[in-house]
Amino acid sequence: MQVLQLIDSLEAGGAERMAVNLANALHESGIGVVLVASRVGGILESQVDKAVPYYCLDKKSTLDIKAFIRLKTIIKTHQITIIHAHSSSFFMAYIAKLSYPKLHLIWHDHYGDSEHLEQRPHKILKFCSRRFNAIISVNRKLADWSKNVLKHSQVDILTNFVMANKNSRRITKLYGITGKRVVCLANLRPQKDHFTLIKAFNEVVQVYSEWSLHLIGKDFNDEYSACVYKLINELKLDDQVFCYGSCEDTSYILSQASIGVLSSKSEGLPLALLEYGLHQLPVVTTNVGDIPTVINHKEEGLIVPPNNEMALREALMQIIITPEQAKTYALDFSHKVRTHYSSTAFVNQLNNLYMQLKDA
Repeated sequence: MQVLQLIDSLEAGGAERMAVNLANALHESGIGVVLVASRVGGILESQVDKAVPYYCLDKKSTLDIKAFIRLKTIIKTHQITIIHAHSSSFFMAYIAKLSYPKLHLIWHDHYGDSEHLEQRPHKILKFCSRRFNAIISVNRKLADWSKNVLKHSQVDILTNFVMANKNSRRITKLYGITGKRVVCLANLRPQKDHFTLIKAFNEVVQVYSEWSLHLIGKDFNDEYSACVYKLINELKLDDQVFCYGSCEDTSYILSQASIGVLSSKSEGLPLALLEYGLHQLPVVTTNVGDIPTVINHKEEGLIVPPNNEMALREALMQIIITPEQAKTYALDFSHKVRTHYSSTAFVNQLNNLYMQLKDA
Protein backbone atom coordinates (compact mmCIF):
# COMPACT_ATOMS: atom_id res chain seq x y z
CA MET A 1 0.00 0.00 0.00
CA GLN A 2 1.35 3.39 -1.07
CA VAL A 3 -0.57 6.54 -0.14
CA LEU A 4 -0.38 9.95 -1.81
CA GLN A 5 -1.49 12.83 0.42
CA LEU A 6 -2.69 15.68 -1.83
CA ILE A 7 -3.21 19.27 -0.65
CA ASP A 8 -3.36 22.60 -2.53
CA SER A 9 -0.51 24.25 -0.63
CA LEU A 10 1.62 24.06 2.50
CA GLU A 11 0.67 27.49 3.78
CA ALA A 12 -0.17 27.67 7.48
CA GLY A 13 -3.81 26.55 7.70
CA GLY A 14 -5.65 23.82 9.56
CA ALA A 15 -6.10 21.46 6.59
CA GLU A 16 -2.50 22.03 5.55
CA ARG A 17 -1.19 21.25 9.03
CA MET A 18 -3.28 18.10 9.10
CA ALA A 19 -1.89 16.97 5.74
CA VAL A 20 1.67 17.41 6.99
CA ASN A 21 0.94 15.78 10.35
CA LEU A 22 -0.75 12.87 8.63
CA ALA A 23 2.09 12.32 6.16
CA ASN A 24 4.58 12.29 9.04
CA ALA A 25 2.39 10.01 11.18
CA LEU A 26 1.83 7.51 8.36
CA HIS A 27 5.57 7.35 7.74
CA GLU A 28 6.25 6.77 11.45
CA SER A 29 3.75 3.92 11.48
CA GLY A 30 5.48 2.21 8.55
CA ILE A 31 2.96 3.05 5.80
CA GLY A 32 4.42 4.21 2.50
CA VAL A 33 3.43 7.84 1.94
CA VAL A 34 4.14 10.70 -0.46
CA LEU A 35 3.09 14.32 0.17
CA VAL A 36 2.13 16.50 -2.80
CA ALA A 37 1.18 20.20 -2.84
CA SER A 38 -0.65 20.85 -6.09
CA ARG A 39 -0.27 24.64 -6.32
CA VAL A 40 2.44 26.07 -4.07
CA GLY A 41 4.60 25.09 -1.13
CA GLY A 42 4.72 27.23 1.99
CA ILE A 43 6.17 27.62 5.44
CA LEU A 44 4.98 24.17 6.52
CA GLU A 45 7.51 22.54 4.19
CA SER A 46 10.07 22.71 7.01
CA GLN A 47 7.82 20.48 9.14
CA VAL A 48 7.66 17.60 6.66
CA ASP A 49 9.73 14.64 7.85
CA LYS A 50 12.85 14.51 5.70
CA ALA A 51 12.16 10.82 5.01
CA VAL A 52 8.76 11.63 3.44
CA PRO A 53 8.99 12.25 -0.33
CA TYR A 54 7.54 15.72 -1.00
CA TYR A 55 6.67 17.37 -4.32
CA CYS A 56 5.12 20.64 -5.44
CA LEU A 57 3.32 20.50 -8.80
CA ASP A 58 3.22 24.29 -9.28
CA LYS A 59 -0.25 24.12 -10.80
CA LYS A 60 -1.19 27.43 -12.46
CA SER A 61 -4.80 26.79 -13.43
CA THR A 62 -7.62 24.29 -12.92
CA LEU A 63 -6.66 22.33 -16.04
CA ASP A 64 -2.87 22.63 -15.95
CA ILE A 65 -1.68 19.76 -18.16
CA LYS A 66 1.97 20.04 -17.10
CA ALA A 67 1.04 19.77 -13.43
CA PHE A 68 -1.13 16.75 -14.11
CA ILE A 69 1.69 15.05 -16.05
CA ARG A 70 3.95 15.63 -13.04
CA LEU A 71 1.32 14.04 -10.81
CA LYS A 72 1.07 11.01 -13.12
CA THR A 73 4.85 10.60 -12.95
CA ILE A 74 4.73 10.63 -9.15
CA ILE A 75 1.91 8.07 -9.11
CA LYS A 76 3.89 5.75 -11.39
CA THR A 77 7.24 6.27 -9.67
CA HIS A 78 5.91 5.55 -6.19
CA GLN A 79 3.35 2.94 -7.29
CA ILE A 80 0.55 4.83 -5.56
CA THR A 81 -2.55 2.80 -4.68
CA ILE A 82 -4.50 5.40 -2.63
CA ILE A 83 -4.92 9.12 -3.20
CA HIS A 84 -5.96 10.90 -0.02
CA ALA A 85 -7.10 14.35 -1.18
CA HIS A 86 -7.61 17.16 1.31
CA SER A 87 -10.20 19.95 0.92
CA SER A 88 -10.27 21.59 -2.53
CA SER A 89 -7.58 19.33 -4.00
CA PHE A 90 -10.36 16.83 -4.81
CA PHE A 91 -10.60 17.91 -8.47
CA MET A 92 -7.02 16.99 -9.34
CA ALA A 93 -7.47 13.69 -7.52
CA TYR A 94 -10.64 13.09 -9.54
CA ILE A 95 -8.74 13.60 -12.81
CA ALA A 96 -6.06 11.17 -11.60
CA LYS A 97 -8.76 8.61 -10.81
CA LEU A 98 -10.08 8.89 -14.37
CA SER A 99 -6.60 8.06 -15.68
CA TYR A 100 -5.99 5.31 -13.15
CA PRO A 101 -9.39 3.70 -12.34
CA LYS A 102 -7.82 1.19 -9.96
CA LEU A 103 -6.66 3.98 -7.65
CA HIS A 104 -8.67 4.32 -4.44
CA LEU A 105 -9.70 7.93 -3.90
CA ILE A 106 -10.47 9.33 -0.44
CA TRP A 107 -11.63 12.90 0.03
CA HIS A 108 -10.88 14.51 3.42
CA ASP A 109 -13.33 17.30 4.26
CA HIS A 110 -11.90 20.01 6.57
CA TYR A 111 -14.49 22.69 5.77
CA GLY A 112 -14.34 25.26 8.57
CA ASP A 113 -17.56 27.21 8.11
CA SER A 114 -19.78 24.41 9.39
CA GLU A 115 -22.31 26.88 10.81
CA HIS A 116 -23.31 27.91 7.26
CA LEU A 117 -23.21 24.68 5.28
CA GLU A 118 -26.37 25.62 3.41
CA GLN A 119 -24.32 28.28 1.60
CA ARG A 120 -21.49 25.92 0.64
CA PRO A 121 -20.86 25.62 -3.14
CA HIS A 122 -21.04 21.97 -4.11
CA LYS A 123 -22.01 21.39 -7.75
CA ILE A 124 -18.51 20.43 -8.97
CA LEU A 125 -17.79 18.60 -5.74
CA LYS A 126 -20.97 16.54 -6.05
CA PHE A 127 -20.11 15.62 -9.64
CA CYS A 128 -16.59 14.52 -8.69
CA SER A 129 -17.77 12.68 -5.58
CA ARG A 130 -19.15 9.92 -7.78
CA ARG A 131 -15.54 8.73 -8.11
CA PHE A 132 -14.76 8.97 -4.38
CA ASN A 133 -14.33 5.59 -2.72
CA ALA A 134 -14.76 7.17 0.70
CA ILE A 135 -15.18 10.53 2.41
CA ILE A 136 -13.58 11.48 5.72
CA SER A 137 -15.24 14.30 7.68
CA VAL A 138 -13.73 16.00 10.72
CA ASN A 139 -17.09 16.31 12.50
CA ARG A 140 -20.68 15.10 12.50
CA LYS A 141 -22.12 18.14 10.71
CA LEU A 142 -19.79 17.67 7.75
CA ALA A 143 -20.49 13.94 7.67
CA ASP A 144 -24.23 14.52 7.58
CA TRP A 145 -23.75 17.10 4.83
CA SER A 146 -21.81 14.61 2.68
CA LYS A 147 -24.49 11.97 3.19
CA ASN A 148 -27.44 14.29 2.54
CA VAL A 149 -26.06 16.63 -0.13
CA LEU A 150 -23.42 14.58 -1.92
CA LYS A 151 -25.47 11.40 -1.39
CA HIS A 152 -22.33 9.41 -0.63
CA SER A 153 -22.69 6.07 1.11
CA GLN A 154 -19.17 5.72 2.56
CA VAL A 155 -18.64 8.61 5.00
CA ASP A 156 -16.43 8.24 8.08
CA ILE A 157 -15.79 10.70 10.89
CA LEU A 158 -12.16 11.01 11.94
CA THR A 159 -11.48 13.90 14.30
CA ASN A 160 -8.30 15.94 13.89
CA PHE A 161 -5.17 15.05 15.82
CA VAL A 162 -1.95 16.77 16.84
CA MET A 163 1.59 15.58 17.20
CA ALA A 164 4.80 17.11 18.44
CA ASN A 165 6.78 18.69 15.63
CA LYS A 166 10.29 17.31 15.55
CA ASN A 167 11.50 19.89 13.03
CA SER A 168 10.15 23.00 14.76
CA ARG A 169 12.64 25.83 14.93
CA ARG A 170 12.84 28.70 17.42
CA ILE A 171 12.25 31.76 15.26
CA THR A 172 9.39 33.90 16.54
CA LYS A 173 10.07 35.72 19.79
CA LEU A 174 6.83 37.07 21.23
CA TYR A 175 6.65 40.59 22.60
CA GLY A 176 5.28 41.31 26.05
CA ILE A 177 5.93 39.97 29.52
CA THR A 178 6.60 36.28 30.16
CA GLY A 179 3.63 34.67 31.89
CA LYS A 180 1.21 37.33 30.69
CA ARG A 181 0.63 36.51 27.03
CA VAL A 182 -2.61 35.48 25.30
CA VAL A 183 -2.17 33.74 21.93
CA CYS A 184 -4.71 33.28 19.15
CA LEU A 185 -3.77 30.86 16.35
CA ALA A 186 -6.14 31.85 13.53
CA ASN A 187 -5.68 33.13 10.01
CA LEU A 188 -7.09 36.62 9.47
CA ARG A 189 -10.47 35.53 8.09
CA PRO A 190 -13.98 36.75 8.97
CA GLN A 191 -15.10 33.45 10.52
CA LYS A 192 -12.33 33.78 13.14
CA ASP A 193 -13.88 37.05 14.41
CA HIS A 194 -10.78 38.87 15.63
CA PHE A 195 -12.92 41.96 16.21
CA THR A 196 -14.77 40.49 19.19
CA LEU A 197 -11.49 39.22 20.60
CA ILE A 198 -9.71 42.58 20.28
CA LYS A 199 -12.64 44.47 21.81
CA ALA A 200 -12.84 42.00 24.69
CA PHE A 201 -9.10 42.18 25.25
CA ASN A 202 -9.27 45.97 25.27
CA GLU A 203 -11.51 45.67 28.35
CA VAL A 204 -9.14 43.16 29.95
CA VAL A 205 -6.11 45.45 29.70
CA GLN A 206 -8.02 48.29 31.34
CA VAL A 207 -7.64 46.19 34.50
CA TYR A 208 -4.58 44.05 33.71
CA SER A 209 -2.42 46.40 31.66
CA GLU A 210 0.64 44.14 31.76
CA TRP A 211 -1.04 41.47 29.58
CA SER A 212 -0.60 41.27 25.81
CA LEU A 213 -2.43 39.58 22.91
CA HIS A 214 -0.59 37.84 20.06
CA LEU A 215 -2.32 37.10 16.76
CA ILE A 216 -0.66 34.32 14.75
CA GLY A 217 -2.07 33.59 11.29
CA LYS A 218 -1.92 34.41 7.63
CA ASP A 219 -2.68 37.96 6.57
CA PHE A 220 -4.50 37.89 3.23
CA ASN A 221 -3.96 41.65 2.79
CA ASP A 222 -7.66 42.19 2.27
CA GLU A 223 -10.39 44.38 3.74
CA TYR A 224 -10.78 42.13 6.78
CA SER A 225 -7.14 42.34 7.84
CA ALA A 226 -7.10 46.08 7.16
CA CYS A 227 -10.06 46.47 9.53
CA VAL A 228 -8.30 44.37 12.17
CA TYR A 229 -5.26 46.68 12.10
CA LYS A 230 -7.52 49.74 12.08
CA LEU A 231 -9.36 48.53 15.20
CA ILE A 232 -6.08 47.88 17.04
CA ASN A 233 -4.96 51.40 16.18
CA GLU A 234 -8.26 53.04 17.09
CA LEU A 235 -8.27 51.37 20.51
CA LYS A 236 -4.63 52.41 21.01
CA LEU A 237 -3.54 48.82 21.53
CA ASP A 238 -0.42 48.91 19.33
CA ASP A 239 1.77 48.20 22.37
CA GLN A 240 -0.39 45.35 23.63
CA VAL A 241 -1.80 43.57 20.55
CA PHE A 242 0.74 42.17 18.11
CA CYS A 243 0.26 40.55 14.67
CA TYR A 244 2.92 38.16 13.37
CA GLY A 245 1.44 36.74 10.16
CA SER A 246 2.09 33.10 9.23
CA CYS A 247 4.68 31.41 11.42
CA GLU A 248 6.19 27.98 11.05
CA ASP A 249 7.39 27.61 14.65
CA THR A 250 4.02 27.09 16.32
CA SER A 251 5.43 24.93 19.11
CA TYR A 252 7.96 27.57 20.10
CA ILE A 253 5.30 30.29 19.99
CA LEU A 254 2.95 28.34 22.25
CA SER A 255 5.78 27.61 24.68
CA GLN A 256 5.92 31.38 25.28
CA ALA A 257 2.15 31.75 25.80
CA SER A 258 0.05 31.72 28.97
CA ILE A 259 -3.49 31.43 27.54
CA GLY A 260 -4.81 30.07 24.23
CA VAL A 261 -7.94 31.72 22.82
CA LEU A 262 -10.30 31.22 19.87
CA SER A 263 -13.10 33.70 19.16
CA SER A 264 -14.48 32.05 16.01
CA LYS A 265 -18.03 32.49 14.73
CA SER A 266 -17.76 29.15 12.92
CA GLU A 267 -15.45 26.13 13.07
CA GLY A 268 -15.26 22.45 12.24
CA LEU A 269 -12.82 20.96 14.71
CA PRO A 270 -10.03 23.55 15.01
CA LEU A 271 -6.52 22.17 15.08
CA ALA A 272 -5.47 25.26 17.04
CA LEU A 273 -7.57 24.11 19.99
CA LEU A 274 -5.77 20.75 20.06
CA GLU A 275 -2.43 22.55 19.75
CA TYR A 276 -3.28 24.57 22.86
CA GLY A 277 -4.02 21.34 24.69
CA LEU A 278 -0.84 19.67 23.53
CA HIS A 279 1.15 22.60 24.95
CA GLN A 280 -0.75 22.66 28.26
CA LEU A 281 -2.35 26.08 27.85
CA PRO A 282 -5.56 27.07 29.64
CA VAL A 283 -8.15 27.66 26.93
CA VAL A 284 -10.93 30.14 26.28
CA THR A 285 -12.95 29.32 23.18
CA THR A 286 -16.33 29.86 21.56
CA ASN A 287 -19.23 27.42 21.41
CA VAL A 288 -19.14 26.57 17.69
CA GLY A 289 -18.64 23.46 15.56
CA ASP A 290 -17.43 20.40 17.45
CA ILE A 291 -15.62 22.44 20.10
CA PRO A 292 -18.10 21.50 22.89
CA THR A 293 -17.47 17.81 22.17
CA VAL A 294 -13.72 18.31 22.50
CA ILE A 295 -13.46 20.41 25.65
CA ASN A 296 -15.66 20.32 28.75
CA HIS A 297 -16.71 23.75 30.02
CA LYS A 298 -15.37 24.59 33.50
CA GLU A 299 -13.54 21.26 33.61
CA GLU A 300 -10.94 21.57 30.85
CA GLY A 301 -11.33 25.22 29.89
CA LEU A 302 -13.95 27.90 29.37
CA ILE A 303 -16.47 28.03 26.51
CA VAL A 304 -18.37 31.22 25.67
CA PRO A 305 -21.03 32.11 23.09
CA PRO A 306 -19.69 33.42 19.76
CA ASN A 307 -19.82 37.13 18.99
CA ASN A 308 -20.15 37.94 22.69
CA GLU A 309 -17.58 40.49 23.76
CA MET A 310 -18.65 40.57 27.41
CA ALA A 311 -18.59 36.79 27.88
CA LEU A 312 -15.17 36.52 26.23
CA ARG A 313 -13.79 39.32 28.41
CA GLU A 314 -15.11 37.70 31.59
CA ALA A 315 -13.68 34.31 30.66
CA LEU A 316 -10.23 35.73 29.94
CA MET A 317 -10.27 37.63 33.23
CA GLN A 318 -11.36 34.51 35.11
CA ILE A 319 -8.36 32.59 33.73
CA ILE A 320 -6.06 35.49 34.68
CA ILE A 321 -7.28 35.86 38.28
CA THR A 322 -7.48 32.12 39.08
CA PRO A 323 -4.10 30.75 37.97
CA GLU A 324 -4.35 27.52 39.97
CA GLN A 325 -7.75 26.69 38.48
CA ALA A 326 -6.42 27.63 35.04
CA LYS A 327 -3.51 25.25 35.52
CA THR A 328 -5.92 22.44 36.41
CA TYR A 329 -7.96 23.14 33.26
CA ALA A 330 -4.78 23.06 31.19
CA LEU A 331 -3.47 19.79 32.61
CA ASP A 332 -6.82 18.01 32.30
CA PHE A 333 -7.32 19.18 28.72
CA SER A 334 -3.75 18.27 27.81
CA HIS A 335 -4.34 14.74 29.13
CA LYS A 336 -7.47 14.42 27.00
CA VAL A 337 -5.72 15.67 23.86
CA ARG A 338 -2.78 13.30 24.30
CA THR A 339 -5.12 10.38 25.01
CA HIS A 340 -7.95 10.88 22.51
CA TYR A 341 -6.46 13.10 19.80
CA SER A 342 -3.10 11.45 19.26
CA SER A 343 -1.59 10.46 15.93
CA THR A 344 -1.60 6.77 16.96
CA ALA A 345 -5.36 6.64 17.47
CA PHE A 346 -6.00 8.49 14.20
CA VAL A 347 -3.63 6.40 12.09
CA ASN A 348 -5.11 3.16 13.44
CA GLN A 349 -8.59 4.25 12.36
CA LEU A 350 -7.35 5.52 9.02
CA ASN A 351 -5.38 2.37 8.32
CA ASN A 352 -8.53 0.32 8.94
CA LEU A 353 -10.29 2.44 6.30
CA TYR A 354 -7.40 2.00 3.87
CA MET A 355 -7.49 -1.76 4.35
CA GLN A 356 -11.27 -1.87 3.81
CA LEU A 357 -10.83 -0.14 0.47
CA LYS A 358 -7.97 -2.41 -0.49
CA ASP A 359 -10.00 -5.54 0.29
CA ALA A 360 -13.21 -4.27 -1.33
